[in-house]
Amino acid sequence: MANYLLTGVAGFIGGALAARLLREGHRVIGVDNLSTGFREAVPEGVEFFEGGCESAATWERIPPLNYAAIYHIAGQSSGEVSFEDPLYDLQTNAQSTLHLLQLACRLNVPQLIYASTMSVYGDQPDRPILEGAPTEPKSFYGVGKLASEHYLRIYAEQFGIKTVALRLFNVYGPGQNLANLKQGMVSIYLAQALQNRHIVIKGAAERFRDFVYIEDVVQAFLAAEEMTQSGYGCFNIATGVRTTVADLVAAIQKALPFESTTEFVSGTPGDQFGITGESSAFTQASGWRVATPLDVGLKRMIAWALSA
Repeated sequence: MANYLLTGVAGFIGGALAARLLREGHRVIGVDNLSTGFREAVPEGVEFFEGGCESAATWERIPPLNYAAIYHIAGQSSGEVSFEDPLYDLQTNAQSTLHLLQLACRLNVPQLIYASTMSVYGDQPDRPILEGAPTEPKSFYGVGKLASEHYLRIYAEQFGIKTVALRLFNVYGPGQNLANLKQGMVSIYLAQALQNRHIVIKGAAERFRDFVYIEDVVQAFLAAEEMTQSGYGCFNIATGVRTTVADLVAAIQKALPFESTTEFVSGTPGDQFGITGESSAFTQASGWRVATPLDVGLKRMIAWALSA
């Protein structure tokens, strides 16, 4: 059994990762401020601490265990919300990452694995993007995540901690927060269809994304921890498959047992028009591969949502 510190444990990705670690017999210390997550979503068995990752007071309460790794999943995760409150976005993303890195140094934690985002890239050509592509984020959210990546790199270089940033593309699947209509493209459209039988789409139908199933993402975090490389690593977690908004909405509507209508309105500030990712570098480094195609993942998510 190993000890793990995991932030964002009441959220979609953090909760799924914590549940997997618990199933494998590990001890999980979980932290979340419950701003978008839910206390009841924290897996049973997690030793839970409520608090903001941007606050030094939170880390004074955490047990000083011999942690195998820190998984830093928490943070404001909406480009739209980052324009509403840029300071909060900075605090919950970049400032929280600095606190975790300082804690890792203080407790001699050997590695920190970070949930970054495709938003660091901004708009890119219509082809799968490699990690060496220019980073020109269009939202304050993307800026904060990119700053966090650089903090990880510097701490790895200066203090010898293994740090890994995983640039997650559009994560979806069972357990996603259907009440949050500002984060998660699949969950936003699905929630509207379920609640109103009407989907309001912000932006053009031709926009496109790269959708990654939650179980594949959880496996990516575990694979990152198991990598033998030292220092800093930055990798895309993506499928390489281009899916337009129009195709996604059509797939959701087809899988539901009722009809729904659509409405297009103007887009949100800082929204990327389109992006897909190339994950060959991470596959080479860790052996990780995508296992779940979108049609399979959508069926599982919709079945979960209908039964909830």
